[in-house]
Amino acid sequence: MINGGGYNRYKRVDNVKFLNYTVDVPDLPSFIWQFKEIFVDEIYKFNVHNETPIIYDCGANIGMSCLYFKKVYPNAKIKAFEADPVIADILKTNLSKNGIHDVEIINKAVWIDYNGIEFGSEGADGGSIYINGNKIKVESIRLKDLLERETNVDLLKIDIEGAEYAVLKDCMNSLYMVKYIFVEYHSWNKEAQKLGEILNILEKNGFRYYIENLSKRKYPFINYAKEQNMDLQLNIFGVKSDQRFA
Repeated sequence: MINGGGYNRYKRVDNVKFLNYTVDVPDLPSFIWQFKEIFVDEIYKFNVHNETPIIYDCGANIGMSCLYFKKVYPNAKIKAFEADPVIADILKTNLSKNGIHDVEIINKAVWIDYNGIEFGSEGADGGSIYINGNKIKVESIRLKDLLERETNVDLLKIDIEGAEYAVLKDCMNSLYMVKYIFVEYHSWNKEAQKLGEILNILEKNGFRYYIENLSKRKYPFINYAKEQNMDLQLNIFGVKSDQRFA
């Protein structure tokens, strides 16, 4: 049983046990939400027709998604990207603690070039280039170049806290080998909304998409999150048209 009571946000708790796993957690409320989405709701489950699916986990955080992928697809070849150096260390520790040593962990920001990027960490699952306050320069890697080296990517997961539009735009013509795509869309208050353009990119690449709203609120014309960092957050699930009936 997992219980978040008694813990403040951003307080590290080591050796949290759930199912058959033991993990270090930098923020218990975020962990509980991840556990529900990933292991209870199984939002990343997809159909696979080979024993070694290729998964790009962009925004792997502390490794919950990697643990799930290895549980369901034990022979999967996973590239796990995490920009935050502190969180990346926890990711490495959590995979090692649970006997997983064949995930390629890349402690770099998924981006549109190799020039590095200013990144702000909030200590949990929401580090972003758009966070105000102290930032650090982290190394970056161009996703487009990596994708174009592949002949097939079974799942491309993009949860990079607001950088998803720039990255997808850069990859506009490089998604032809991707079968399934997950995008967590973040609409930061001070940035232009790009949802329409993201959906257009998916459509042009032959994806049918389904959208879940993570930011539902009462009286949306009145309560439009002026005091929040984000005014919209969505999960977007894309399936290549030829995969729907496979």
